[in-house]
Amino acid sequence: MATADESPTPISAPLRIGAFRRFVSASLISATGSAMAPLALAYSVIEQGGGEGSLGLVLATNTVPTIVFLFAGGLFADRISRSRLLFMGNLLAAGAQGALAVTVATGEATTVSIAACGFVSGTAASFTVPAAQGAIAQIVPPQHLQQANAVLRLPSNAVKVLGPVVGGGIVAAGGAAWALAWDAFTFAVAAVLLLGLRLDAPLATPGGVLSDLRAGWTGFWSRTWLWTYTVSGTVLVAAWLAGFQLLGPLVVARQYAGARDWGLIQAAFTCGLLAGTLICLRWKPYRLLTVAVAAGGTLALPLAAMACEVPLPLVLLTAALAGAGLDVAIVAWTTAFQQRVPQAEQGRMSAYNGVGERLAIPLGYLVTALAAHSWSGRAVLLTCAGMIVAATMTNLCVPDVYRINRLAPNDQQRAVDGHRTAEQA
Repeated sequence: MATADESPTPISAPLRIGAFRRFVSASLISATGSAMAPLALAYSVIEQGGGEGSLGLVLATNTVPTIVFLFAGGLFADRISRSRLLFMGNLLAAGAQGALAVTVATGEATTVSIAACGFVSGTAASFTVPAAQGAIAQIVPPQHLQQANAVLRLPSNAVKVLGPVVGGGIVAAGGAAWALAWDAFTFAVAAVLLLGLRLDAPLATPGGVLSDLRAGWTGFWSRTWLWTYTVSGTVLVAAWLAGFQLLGPLVVARQYAGARDWGLIQAAFTCGLLAGTLICLRWKPYRLLTVAVAAGGTLALPLAAMACEVPLPLVLLTAALAGAGLDVAIVAWTTAFQQRVPQAEQGRMSAYNGVGERLAIPLGYLVTALAAHSWSGRAVLLTCAGMIVAATMTNLCVPDVYRINRLAPNDQQRAVDGHRTAEQA
């Protein structure tokens, strides 16, 4: 694969920027709490006597606002300072998790109160996600964006390995309230760090909210590479979550050694994520979008392997390859998006792209639950793997995919309107 230039950008280049170091620190601190939160949330429901229905309600109220309010979050990310928006979103999440920790600690928590706190946290996420996407492109020069995206994912992937283990120990030793309190504290620290970025507001276009949303949709639809990637990504995410997260443990319980082997498969996938990040720190592919689309197709490998009942070592290998492919896809896609979408539109474009992938979560789980009543787990796994392959191949047939390549150094500054390199601390 051709590269944009023969001399790779030093890994340390984005870390020389003070604002980026601040952003990475906030991301890492927040990730330590977020990695523990799902386990703590589940046990907070269990501790107050809730069952599957209660947990499902809590998870739904956390997910729904990230879909409903994501367009608003994208609009605000293109209108006001993204550092201020990140500050407010993290502060709101800190308040919600702090309130939840207090009610759980005092024994006053109910399914309704837990769900309400989850709704607030989900709402906060719908505003911070689009803002974070655009903030990186404001902080880091275009030629360093890939390294910056990879550096951001390195600590978060590492935390995914240790976070649930540490969180389980905290919950077992002191109860869910302590893990929730830590999550609230990390959000608060991240909020303070992100406010210190002091990013300028993007160059807003004249007009009202509806006008901006219509302009955003027009911009999204006019970029064929963007909406086709979003559509194929929706199919891919739905198939992956349904096949790996939902059916994976059940299939492994029947065909392999149950929880032990499923733990090994999850660990192999996480190690693959870390490997993918390390690859992106050094490798700078020229055809960014082509690499993103093709690398995402590796998610079909472990689904097909489990469906065909291959030996466990081969399943572990496919899981590691899928993890590496997914991380390469995420970094390549994010870099292409940041280089090709103007600063003043990145919030709305990120929101339109994100809604599709978030809708895939309930859709994938629902369709799989219905199909499992008529088909065997093996058949559903093969179908999910086939959907991933079909979505990947279909997207690779889109001509625009091969036009969204890494920009040459002399073109990078012109590609992102209003780019401002942050001052080094």
